[in-house]
Amino acid sequence: MTMMTLSRSEQPVSGGFRVDVSCGERIGRVSSEWFSRPDDERYLSLTDLYDAVRRRADCAQTRTVESRAVRVEASRDNAERLALTMPGRSEPVAPTHWSFGQLCSLVGAPTSYMRQLPAPLAGINLQHGLLSHRGLS
Repeated sequence: MTMMTLSRSEQPVSGGFRVDVSCGERIGRVSSEWFSRPDDERYLSLTDLYDAVRRRADCAQTRTVESRAVRVEASRDNAERLALTMPGRSEPVAPTHWSFGQLCSLVGAPTSYMRQLPAPLAGINLQHGLLSHRGLS
């Protein structure tokens, strides 16, 4: 009977990933940054991240619309929900964390401040910026 030993890198994978706490060092900043991320930037695995990005890519559409034609919607009933209505689209679109930042940059609004505002107030400011903005996008 021959016995074969596997090195650590050759061990078969049989379950979830486990962290060996005796190796390396603990850096609390990593977990605090993960917890402080918005939901659309927080994933438990690379597979989850890939799946989310693939779903977004499959549903993504690229169009150039005049900024004045975009309508910002917000409700007093939900102080955190903001939606955008685009020309030629029947249902509103919820901006991602990143796209909200891009929208704020487009109209010259400070993103970090706008994220702290209730959605109705942020919506009023963004709508004003979009109506005053010159150019496309």
